[in-house]
Amino acid sequence: MHTPRAGLLWGLLGVVLFSFTLPFTRVAVNGLSPLFIGAGRAVVAAALAAAALAIMRQHLPTRRQWGRLAVVAGGIVIGFPLLTSYALTQVPASHGAVVIAILPAATAVMAVIRGRERPPLPFWVFAALGAVVALVFASIQGEGIGHLGWPDLLLFGAVISAAIGYAEGGLLSRELGSWQTVSWALVLAAPLMIALAVVSIAVEPPHATPLEWSAFAYVAVVSMFLAFFAWYRGLAIGPMARVSQVQLIQPVLTIAWSAILLREQLTLATVLGGLAVIVCAALAVRVRLRRSL
Repeated sequence: MHTPRAGLLWGLLGVVLFSFTLPFTRVAVNGLSPLFIGAGRAVVAAALAAAALAIMRQHLPTRRQWGRLAVVAGGIVIGFPLLTSYALTQVPASHGAVVIAILPAATAVMAVIRGRERPPLPFWVFAALGAVVALVFASIQGEGIGHLGWPDLLLFGAVISAAIGYAEGGLLSRELGSWQTVSWALVLAAPLMIALAVVSIAVEPPHATPLEWSAFAYVAVVSMFLAFFAWYRGLAIGPMARVSQVQLIQPVLTIAWSAILLREQLTLATVLGGLAVIVCAALAVRVRLRRSL
């Protein structure tokens, strides 16, 4: 049913599935190269997507829609997986979760820009404050105030990539359908990702344990494919600003899974930094939500 509650429930399901992505990526990088994880997961998901599109006999997108699908693919198929895979070779999954906690606010900003809205000043203040808090946290955890390590730069790049892909994909889902949007994006990016996967195997042949392969399978089948069915379905039902608020619980879940599954130590800085970023993101999204209603 196309009701606000249905949109929130679909969005919540997608967020729960996404929340395991960073911990399982952290497991996979212990035995697989980050290039293989980032590219290989997209190749597996693209094969599933192509099969689903063929079985359901979906019509090809229009020329204009292909252009918009390229934006989605660049953000969620290429940018986010590759950048997070490389970043998590150096930082814990809980650290990545705190930085990526600004994603809901970033998605709202991209939706505002894409929709040419004029939100009130508090929206921009809270969105900027959340980014500053995330930057300070990353600096403190890294080389000190004012110094960001390359893993954090990769994580911020991943946030920007995902925000662009989420915003454009949410809008496009209203035209193509939720699972069709992510499926066509995966198929569009498949040639590049296949080439990168082949290069990664040639340079560093995979040597992983069954546990590491299982973690890779999750990020390939669930994080890269099935979770987007639910997430884009929720965004398509909308309203996008309201559904995007559900994403605020993702870093909390990710930090919890990191502690439970990976035995990562939760420092006071991680807890306080995560809460501060989540609060700023929540305020930014809520301000925009009130403006749009």
